[in-house]
Amino acid sequence: MDVSEGDYLLTDDAWEELVWVWKQTDAPKGCKVEIIKGFVTVAPYSAVAHHKLSEPLQRRIYGVIPKSWGVYQRLPLAVPSRLELYVPDLCVVPGKALLGGDEYFAPAGAAELVVEITSAATAQNDRMTKAAGYAEAGVPLYLLVDRLAPEGPTVTLYGDAKGGAYRVLESVEFGAPVGLPGPFHLTLPVG
Repeated sequence: MDVSEGDYLLTDDAWEELVWVWKQTDAPKGCKVEIIKGFVTVAPYSAVAHHKLSEPLQRRIYGVIPKSWGVYQRLPLAVPSRLELYVPDLCVVPGKALLGGDEYFAPAGAAELVVEITSAATAQNDRMTKAAGYAEAGVPLYLLVDRLAPEGPTVTLYGDAKGGAYRVLESVEFGAPVGLPGPFHLTLPVG
């Protein structure tokens, strides 16, 4: 990759080009900058209600994972085969997966669990694009907290990915507990 005067990119690799643009994107502090379907996107800052959902989940998950794993908020996860890079609300990643790779993101396939909490700006991508991307990358579990679901607020746990698609392991009404299988073996009340 050649960069000329800091503002021009010459490359034959679309992934490298997108990552370069993603790294250069100067969004307002707190906004989520992702690569979705080959486009760099910016989503607004998350509301307080969003954080009130993610923090208790993070606290509970820390109680059941190995000490060498971390629960990260907004750790960028890359799916280069799809020209996509997501910034999930929470992800559980073994610490060793963060060593020796890119300094700005981790491979999505390194995550053991990804949690996305929908907002008006991200709901469609969280439901469709990211579910397919995480499945293709080999993320074993995807928890979608969808307060905006058309049929009413739901929490859906996806797993058993085959052919780039997940199977629904459990879907409950918002506020009901959802059970995470091994290696977590944890029941989470969400909402």
